[in-house]
Amino acid sequence: MTHMALRLKRWTLTELHRLPDDGNKYEVVDGELFVTPAPSESHETIASLLTRILDPYVHEHDLGLVYRPRAVVRVKRSEVEPDLYVRARTRRPTSWAAAPLPILVVEILSPTTRRRDHLEKRRLYVRSGIPEYWIVDEEDRMIRVIRPDRADVVAKAKLVWRPAGVKRGLSVDVRGLFQEALGPSTR
Repeated sequence: MTHMALRLKRWTLTELHRLPDDGNKYEVVDGELFVTPAPSESHETIASLLTRILDPYVHEHDLGLVYRPRAVVRVKRSEVEPDLYVRARTRRPTSWAAAPLPILVVEILSPTTRRRDHLEKRRLYVRSGIPEYWIVDEEDRMIRVIRPDRADVVAKAKLVWRPAGVKRGLSVDVRGLFQEALGPSTR
């Protein structure tokens, strides 16, 4: 019996932009198309609470803005829509391709994104030079902090984010975040 390797289609950004606006989120990472259905209520609650925590700190330290879905990160032939990210504000609106890279990217896991957030997106963000990437896991009530060339940090109680050039870090009460979003832990 002969085995034939399957050749997967490599998607371009032009093809990505032709896909329908049907409520799904479409992303391309290194030519691979990912389709994500609308997020759950708990997912959006966590995203809203994290925005509430990040926004005053980002504003106070003049780091830029906190962006939510429909705002994209475009690197070479990849285009993704993180759940949240922080990047410098541009003086005038520009194209996504010309926008500065984020200094923080946050992805909140769901059953359909777990693998991609841990593998493909992680590789993309690290390779692109994004200084910090958080994977928020509501199932295990933890945040995995990924920084290039450093061991991952798993935060279950407290997380401190200290962007370059900022003296005072932002302390995030991880346990409190999940309790507010999801209620008391049953574990």
